[in-house]
Amino acid sequence: MAVIGELIRKAIDVYGSLTSEPDPAKAQLDVLEHLLRKARLTAFGKKYNFTDILGSPDLVAAFQREVPTHDYNKLHNEWWHYLLEGHQNVTWPGGQSYFALSSGTTSTSKAIPVTDDMLDSIRKSGIEQVMSLKNFDLPADFFEKQILMLGSSVSLIEKDDHEEGEISGISAANIPAWFRGYYKPGLDIASIPDWDERVNRIAQEAPKWDIGSLSGIPSWIELMLKEVIAYNKLDTIHDIWPNLQVYTSGGVAFEPYRKSLESLLARPLTYIDTYLTSEGYLATQKRPETSSMALIVDNGIFFEFVPFTDENMDEQGRVKPDAQVLSLAQAEENVDYVLLISTVSGTWRYMIGDTVMITDKLRAEIKITGRTKHFLNVVGEQLSVHQMNQAMQKMQQQFDVEIKEFVVAAVRKDGEYINKWYIGTNRPVDNQPFTTALDEELQANNKNYKVARSKSVKGVEADVIPVEHFYRWSEEFKKLGGQAKIPRVMKEEDLREFEQYVSGLA
Repeated sequence: MAVIGELIRKAIDVYGSLTSEPDPAKAQLDVLEHLLRKARLTAFGKKYNFTDILGSPDLVAAFQREVPTHDYNKLHNEWWHYLLEGHQNVTWPGGQSYFALSSGTTSTSKAIPVTDDMLDSIRKSGIEQVMSLKNFDLPADFFEKQILMLGSSVSLIEKDDHEEGEISGISAANIPAWFRGYYKPGLDIASIPDWDERVNRIAQEAPKWDIGSLSGIPSWIELMLKEVIAYNKLDTIHDIWPNLQVYTSGGVAFEPYRKSLESLLARPLTYIDTYLTSEGYLATQKRPETSSMALIVDNGIFFEFVPFTDENMDEQGRVKPDAQVLSLAQAEENVDYVLLISTVSGTWRYMIGDTVMITDKLRAEIKITGRTKHFLNVVGEQLSVHQMNQAMQKMQQQFDVEIKEFVVAAVRKDGEYINKWYIGTNRPVDNQPFTTALDEELQANNKNYKVARSKSVKGVEADVIPVEHFYRWSEEFKKLGGQAKIPRVMKEEDLREFEQYVSGLA
């Protein structure tokens, strides 16, 4: 019997029985009051009258009335550039030791402040996720196994008064001392900046480890597992890590990767989704009956929801100043919302760039449905990434292929708009039948797209290419691993550049 593991599991069960889930609406009010009170004497707090807001009988309404919504450019240009220059007490008390460099799905590099309070928040959210494991019926010996966290390098960039890196690298560099015995690949390997070298070292060291859990973005986890299997001449990853039972995903929808990932396993894993961004740890899956994630409502992040409609968004994909904005208490289930957050890192009514849908309001559970700028609506298609992912799952079944990556743009051809797709698969597929099936599937499930196809979208083209072409492009123009994500929707000029690059790989 795994005595230590049994003790840990019992401790988690006892902790869970002594704590109760917070009331989401009340917890959010408490968080907002805490944020305003702590930041009231910052330059931002004085500018927007935080002290007066705290005296208002309707805290949320006063906050929304006084403080404008922000995207990254607005916050950076008006406030955060002072932090990078070494100033303090700008949007949050004191300064900060870290900036998270965003390497998401846009080409613009972003530097997000990461305060000590945010690091504490991320650690607490991590503990909350661990505590929720009691709901997943895992055996006692699981709690003795190691956790392989595949993130970006913990070798951070040193600046005058702070360090910079991706949030996964910053978090790993600040893991508690008690956790380091469980954490793999360890700080030495995690410090290697080159992705290929880091993965090769993981493959070399893999036989020495007893991994019970994986954590990371699906595409990079899959590449790592393939390297470990190939280097060690295995059939599946369970040949070397027989106790692997859990995969904690995050950053992108997992379902498009499930089939290809499970081809590397001897048996399926327990899959747990999380929502860790450069701006904070926002949500985690707490129960096995659903793939939805529970917003972490009581830990330094205040959430707001903007209905994702043309009336609320401008042509650049930003929230309009007069947009309808709802608190969690006011929001409804099964509606696409643009997510705004205010946090202990000094982000205020900040458009994180994701769209979400509340699936269970009582539990504050959500699904990520897409990106505000990755919503195809150039000529009325109104296609969300969520709908695209669903269509790709149908294509996988219909054509018996693995579709791991794809990208689409509305482009001009012979003076008319068409939708041009590039689809990354594990084997060749005839382009024309695939195109027809994809077009029919999207029309069947999106009435706006069906109307657009009869009027403004004059054609659809889909080129099926090796998925490795996406990763080669990412390596050259973005980077492999960490939080780097491949976009789903591009502007026409960006797709043309992508098209030119992949045509040279043929």
